[in-house]
Amino acid sequence: MSVPKFADVSINHGVLASSGGRWRDLRRFSIMTLKNFGMGRRSIEERVQEEVGFLIKAFSEYGDSVFNPNNLLCNAVSNVICSIVFGQRFEYNDPQFKFLQQGLDGYFNFLSSSKGQLFNVFPKLVWCLPGPHHHLFKHIESIREYFKQEAQRRMKNLNTDSPQDFIEAFLVRMLEQGDKPGSEFHFDNLVSSIWSLFSAGTETTTSTLRQALLLMMKYPHVQERVQKEIDQVVGSIRTPSLQDRQNMPYTDAVIHEVQRSMDLAPTSVPHKMMSDTEFKGYCIPQGTMVLPLLSSVLSDPKLWKNPDVFDPENFLNENGSFKKNDGFLAFGLGKRACLGEGLARVELFLYFSTLLQRFTFTATQPPEELDINPACCSFGRLPRMYTCYAKLRE
Repeated sequence: MSVPKFADVSINHGVLASSGGRWRDLRRFSIMTLKNFGMGRRSIEERVQEEVGFLIKAFSEYGDSVFNPNNLLCNAVSNVICSIVFGQRFEYNDPQFKFLQQGLDGYFNFLSSSKGQLFNVFPKLVWCLPGPHHHLFKHIESIREYFKQEAQRRMKNLNTDSPQDFIEAFLVRMLEQGDKPGSEFHFDNLVSSIWSLFSAGTETTTSTLRQALLLMMKYPHVQERVQKEIDQVVGSIRTPSLQDRQNMPYTDAVIHEVQRSMDLAPTSVPHKMMSDTEFKGYCIPQGTMVLPLLSSVLSDPKLWKNPDVFDPENFLNENGSFKKNDGFLAFGLGKRACLGEGLARVELFLYFSTLLQRFTFTATQPPEELDINPACCSFGRLPRMYTCYAKLRE
């Protein structure tokens, strides 16, 4: 599989842009490392709970003033990835952190632009055209160089018995593999895997949280019901935990419905046919690139009570308990489903529930005038930017 908008950034390396044996080795390692990497022996839940504290403080500084929550949400989500990859979080005003975020923001804006779509079809042509995309790719190359320097710095004092982050865990595997022929554990795959985790892990969760807050302002009665459930189960003193989720079916349903209704990645990532396949009377030859249309399932009226509107009841049964649905494919399906699904689910629940525990969000315009449709629909259905008020709850 070769997709220019992925391949040119990842150089066909890393866990996202690769395929075959390379993809299998890197995906298996990445999933294992995300689950039990032993980096400081801190759980993902602890990392998110720590970061949400910084996020609440940042929101609180605006008081009664209007603000755009996007950058702060992006910083908080990205810092969880950074704590896993680099073994540390960044202050929100850290120059290096801002440099990383600017590259990430520019990359996804390019992917969703008309020129980004043209690049995916005629990459050589777009390379010849003038425009800011040339500066963007230089920016991303500088980010890749930063990742490589971080890895090289760690290699000098690496404790192979106790890796403290994703980079060190990868380096340990590199040393174990040595000069083994065909090994996929080398610097090119490390740098591109870091980019895959950093970019995909930040943008998708940030966009979902941004859409979630917008929907709470659009439907204040939903926000009130979520807050009531939080007050009953968690209270106002302690921070919500993952254990609370089983006792908060409505909040869980709201989060799932945000993901279903926004349909963030309508075509998922490109796949390739591994053999000649017949599908509904059509022969799809081996090697053909296919795009799974997840939207057709996420909006199927045969699978959902109310597929065309935002309705948490899509995930609740008649008793008000959370109800799973096999049509919920927000993270994709099959072997190439999102490898960060577990992390994303933790972040979405803890960030969303803690923010609504502490704040009530209101828009700068009446709810009926809020536009909840995506800002663009191409590679992803990115939600709109907006400003709002975050009022501390008493």
